[in-house]
Amino acid sequence: MHKLWASTYKEFLLLTRDLGGLAILFLMPLVLLVVITLVQDSTFKTIKEVKIPILLVDQDNGTVSKNIGESLSESNSLEVIKKSSETEALKLVQKGDYQLAIIIPKDLSKDLGSKVTTNVDGILARFGLEEEDSVSTTTKIKPKEIRLYFDPATQQSFKSSIKNGIDKMISKIETKTIYKAFQEQLTEDASEIIFDTESFIIFTEIVPGGDKNPIPNSTQHNVPAWTLFAIFFIILPLSINMVKEKNQGTFIRLRTQPVSYATVLGGKTLVFLLVCLIQFSLMLLIGIYLFPLLGLPRLDVSGKLPLLYVTAFFAGLAAIGLGLLVGTVAKSQEQSAPFGATLVVILAALGGVWVPVFVMPPTMQLLSNISPMNWGLNAFYDVFLRNVGVSEIIPEISLLLGFFILSTLIAIIYYEQKNAV
Repeated sequence: MHKLWASTYKEFLLLTRDLGGLAILFLMPLVLLVVITLVQDSTFKTIKEVKIPILLVDQDNGTVSKNIGESLSESNSLEVIKKSSETEALKLVQKGDYQLAIIIPKDLSKDLGSKVTTNVDGILARFGLEEEDSVSTTTKIKPKEIRLYFDPATQQSFKSSIKNGIDKMISKIETKTIYKAFQEQLTEDASEIIFDTESFIIFTEIVPGGDKNPIPNSTQHNVPAWTLFAIFFIILPLSINMVKEKNQGTFIRLRTQPVSYATVLGGKTLVFLLVCLIQFSLMLLIGIYLFPLLGLPRLDVSGKLPLLYVTAFFAGLAAIGLGLLVGTVAKSQEQSAPFGATLVVILAALGGVWVPVFVMPPTMQLLSNISPMNWGLNAFYDVFLRNVGVSEIIPEISLLLGFFILSTLIAIIYYEQKNAV
């Protein structure tokens, strides 16, 4: 135990002597967290608050086109601008001035009413409520086509949502038209028969856990994600310090002492684990106290701190284990610094820090399972967003602990074999 304490104290002195390095180690992740969260939160607000302008060309000028226009205008995300010429609307969309132009064809209301009346008359005639001779036998009415001109740069998700919304509107209008036709045919006074045309099946969005499990926001996503990025970035100073010790002959002097390599790594682990927990604490303080002052959502950690620190503890172990391995294998700072930085960025990209895992291609989603950042991120999200207990995060923290043990064992075995007499 005395040897481990001596090794830990040595690492502490080395770390505290580099004040510039300490400032970068603690301040840069905080700046990164604030900047990224501000950018993403502003993007979310822009999506929610700014309406997308679209063009509407009404060649019908009937009840159907009027209902479509009113429904589009009531949307919280669309601003309807009416144009009289289809050609003009098409040119504006092609230039990229507008993302969408909706063209409502001529006689849409009239032909829809004729089709519905014909079908209703035919149904009533079959039940003997209408004379066969009075049923119209005109030529079948051709389907009407509502043309949608999209900007080629428009995302597919926007196209799908617009198509589904218009299809839903048309279906509702057709249903009301059919009910109205029955009312007119069954009685002279349409007010005597009232059909309920309101939607019978509705959708309700419920977040499991009620108010105790709030909807995720930019703060809840970014604090754990960039905390993990900061924690794993200690690979750089840890590995660089180990390379310096090898180049300065410190390791050679240590080998002359009755101290095992595992004890040396143990001292480094304790010091840098403390650094990781301090980093995490600073990130939490930023989310709780600074973000509200910047107009960002406040980070809610009530009742979650113990599990959050457990997750941070094991994530720190995984990062340290990787740093010990890189520092043991690397022969120079030119090897450890670029390799460590590149490795952290790759693990962050695979782990879902840059881009959420669910939007990745299937192959990348499969590869994300090998990133320790993905394990830590899932554990943080379980605690922040799903209010789980310790039993639910055991799989993730077990993977992080296993990663630390495996990488540290590889580092020890590599060192012992390389320096075997």
